Amino acid sequence: MDLSQTTITVLGAQRSGQALARLIVQLKGTVKISEHGKKENISRAFYQWIKKKNIAIECDGHTKAFIQESDLVVISPGVVFNSLPFQWAKEKGIPIMGEIEFAAQFCDKPIIAITGTSGKTTVSTLIHQVLEKAGYSSVLCGNIGKPFAAYVLDLKDKDFVVLEVSSFQLESTIHFHPHIAVWLNFTQNHLDRHKDMEEYFKAKRKIFSNQTSADFAILNGTNEKMKGLKLKAKVCDFNMLDDQYTENQKAVWAVAQAVGISENICQQVFDHFKGIEHRLEKVRVIDGVQYINDSKSTTVESGRWALKHSQQPLFMICGGRDKNSDFSVLRDTVQKRVKKMLVFGEAKEKLWKAFEKVVEIEKCSDLKEAVLKAKKEAMKGDTIVFSPMCASFDMFKNFEDRGKAFKEIVNQL
Repeated sequence: MDLSQTTITVLGAQRSGQALARLIVQLKGTVKISEHGKKENISRAFYQWIKKKNIAIECDGHTKAFIQESDLVVISPGVVFNSLPFQWAKEKGIPIMGEIEFAAQFCDKPIIAITGTSGKTTVSTLIHQVLEKAGYSSVLCGNIGKPFAAYVLDLKDKDFVVLEVSSFQLESTIHFHPHIAVWLNFTQNHLDRHKDMEEYFKAKRKIFSNQTSADFAILNGTNEKMKGLKLKAKVCDFNMLDDQYTENQKAVWAVAQAVGISENICQQVFDHFKGIEHRLEKVRVIDGVQYINDSKSTTVESGRWALKHSQQPLFMICGGRDKNSDFSVLRDTVQKRVKKMLVFGEAKEKLWKAFEKVVEIEKCSDLKEAVLKAKKEAMKGDTIVFSPMCASFDMFKNFEDRGKAFKEIVNQL
C-alpha cells in the first residue's frame, strides 16, 4: 500500500508509536507525532531519528489543530479510547484506528492472536516455541513488548505471526482478523481504564469479531460468559483437553491441534520451558531464602497465581498504581499462604485496608525498603515473592523496568 498522499498522526511516542512512525515512513506516508508526555521521556535515538527525517512532533499534550490536520489518526495502546484527541478527530470525520489494526492491513501471514486477563505472555511464548520446534518459522510480537508494526513488513520468510493482544489494543480494532484467536481467561482488571466489567468483556470479545468458519476460536469454557458467545469460527474449549496439563498448556495444545502439530512436540517444549523473565522468575537464594521476581503481575489473579505456585512460607511484596482492583477477593488465599505482606506505592493504603485483618502487613516507602525489611525477617526455607498486583507507572516506566529494579536490589544484597 502506498501512503505517499496520506498524512497520519500517531498518538504516543513510546514503543508502539515509534514502530508506527517508522512503518509509515517505510510506506512513504507523511507522519506526525503527538505525545502527551514530556520530550525528555522519548528515547534519545528515536528523537534524533525524528529530527533527521524532519517529522513534525508535539510534546507536553495534544492540540486540536495538530490532530485535525490529518487524513488518519493511529493510536498507541496507552492512549485512552474516546479521549479528547478522539473527539477532535471525530469532529472532522478523520478515521481512527489502533496500532494492531493499522499494522494488520499489511500482514499477509496467518495471525495467531492470544488474549486474556493473565497468562498471555507465557502462552504466546509457548505457542511460538511449539511452532518453531515443529519446523515452522514465526514471529512473536504485540503486547509482549515487541510492537506488531515493527515486524509487519518483514514477514517474507515467516509462516505465522504469534500476537499477544491486550484489551487496550483490541478495543480500537475494526477489521482485525486472526486465523486462530485464543481467549485464556476473564477476571477483573483495568477498571481504571474500562468503565465496568462489561466494557472490558466487549473489548476482549473483539478478538473473534471478524473470524469466519475457516478460522479457530479457542477459549476457556469454564467461563460462563465465554461459553455463551455465538461465534462463526470452529470453537474449541481447551479445558476439555487432557487433565495432565495446566490451563496454559492446554491452550497451547489446542492451537497446536488447529495447526496440525503433534502432542509429542508440545510435550517436548513444555518439558524444556524455563519460563519468561519477570514471571515467577527465580532470582537468587540468600541464606536459604528464595527470591522470586513476578513483576509482570499487574492483576489480582496473577497475584493469586504467584501465591499458588510459590513455595511457602511466603513474604509477599506488592504495590504500585491501582487499576481499580478489588484486592479483597484474595483474602482467603493470602491468609492461608502468606507469612507477611509488605506494601508500597500509590496502592499501599488500599492494600493495607484489604489485608490488615488477615495477615501481618507493613507499609514501606519504596521497593528497596520492602525488600530489605523482608530480608531482615525471612528465615531459611522462606520465599520472598515480588508480585505487585498493580501497574508500575507510579514509580517505574513499565513492569520490565520494575522487575529489573527488584533484581538489582536483590543482587546487591
